[in-house]
Amino acid sequence: MKTTRRAWISTAAGLPGLASSALLRAQETDVTRVKIDAEQVIARVNPMIFGSFIEHLGRCIYGGIYEEGSPLSDSQGFRKDVLGAVERLRLPILRWPGGNFVSSYHWEDGVGPKDSRPRRFDTAWYAEESNRFGTNEFLEYCRRIRSEPYICVNLGTGGIQEAANWVEYCNSAGNTYYANLRRKHGYPEPHGVKYWGLGNEIYGIWQAGHKNAEDYAKIALEAGKLMKWTDPSIHLIACGATPEWNATVLDVVGPIADYLSVHLYVGGDDYYELLATIRRAEHLLRVTDSVIEVAEAKRLASAPAGNIGFPVRGKRIEIAFDEWNVWYRRRDGRERAVRNKLEEPYNLRDALWTASMIHLFQRWGDKVTMANLAQLVNVIAPIITSPTGMYLQPTFFPLELYRRESGRQALHTWTHGPSFTSRQFGAVEYLDVCATRDEQGALAIGVVNRHKDRALRAEIQVEGMEVRRAGKIYTIDGPSPGARNTFENPGAVGVSARDHAGFGPRFALEFPPHSVSLLKIWPA
Repeated sequence: MKTTRRAWISTAAGLPGLASSALLRAQETDVTRVKIDAEQVIARVNPMIFGSFIEHLGRCIYGGIYEEGSPLSDSQGFRKDVLGAVERLRLPILRWPGGNFVSSYHWEDGVGPKDSRPRRFDTAWYAEESNRFGTNEFLEYCRRIRSEPYICVNLGTGGIQEAANWVEYCNSAGNTYYANLRRKHGYPEPHGVKYWGLGNEIYGIWQAGHKNAEDYAKIALEAGKLMKWTDPSIHLIACGATPEWNATVLDVVGPIADYLSVHLYVGGDDYYELLATIRRAEHLLRVTDSVIEVAEAKRLASAPAGNIGFPVRGKRIEIAFDEWNVWYRRRDGRERAVRNKLEEPYNLRDALWTASMIHLFQRWGDKVTMANLAQLVNVIAPIITSPTGMYLQPTFFPLELYRRESGRQALHTWTHGPSFTSRQFGAVEYLDVCATRDEQGALAIGVVNRHKDRALRAEIQVEGMEVRRAGKIYTIDGPSPGARNTFENPGAVGVSARDHAGFGPRFALEFPPHSVSLLKIWPA
């Protein structure tokens, strides 16, 4: 039997009862066909993809989350208004102290009585570091926001013993020097820090203590060994970069590393080209995943090289996408005269990109099990402060909304609809759709309409579950793609919510231009 193009499109759509002529028209109109199979889970989503990152850079910490003597701060120096905003994000994990800063940071400068801590010159960002915010202040903050701490150690100018001593200070219950030093500083019980990064971007010439892959692999292995000998329960994140770097590092560090890191920053004023860079992130994940697959096969094929004092990792190494953001407008980090460094002004278009990155992490949930937006406050951040207040940038809202409403199972979602053409990445669909399901069976369907000017219609079919007609629609939008919030107009971009009684096994909705929508649908 001869298969016509019309019949093929009907079969591929998988939407029985819909005329194939209508599907052909969908290619020429603004209609996107969406099919969601609630019984086909493509990934288990780890909530740690909603993590963040703070660094001693500009006003991220001092004047951001921490401002001693401010009427807006509590007795510990934490900004109460910022604390409230951060609590809304429900951060599962928070990375610190860097970033580039960590490669010349020595943690013992930041513990003990604050007035006795030394002031240091920070070679990463050409600034003075007071060290009044250190290990215990960071861990206190993590407790306040109910977030797992993730500490990155100095493998630039620091040594392997310094890294192991930091683990002992934080985690040891023994009668040893650094455990007792922690007790002397007012913390009798171990902090129990689970996640430790083996340096930051050591591949980069901009890094203090920059190393090639072979030299980094040697120090990362030795530091990791000592750290795990000190506390075998910790999880280690190795520094990732190019495929060649990753292959060299994993050959050496693979047996003890639990994660390999990925960093990505994108930027540009071209509306569609910026939104298309989600393809760059996809490519980066595919390439990284391929290198991990090869490294894992090599590791499993070879016999363990002796007893290294703790169990060798049994499961596949996971991906920590522990720095990601839009960043191109403010590149003033190393300008000595600038105090408010890297304070990127985000707009609604940037929020659309942020939502699409969340969709990507959800689809890759079995392999991307940690992600940390860079950064949290003021510096390329969703929260901006002044001495008298704060406001939320547009990128805050998809982080808050998806963290609150998404489920932990990413579902198979098929789409077919109109697209735009990117110079770098080819065809990119206007509607980016991702569906998840929570433990109670509720669906959260995220829809990013990337079209700059036009509302787009989607016809959606849900298979594998009965759903109620009544649900919720959350929408993030604003008057234009370039709309942004300011101190004078903090509500230009925000989230609206409305009840909707038109859901079912098949339903249609129109999505506003340059918007993010999340549909919440409960099982019948």
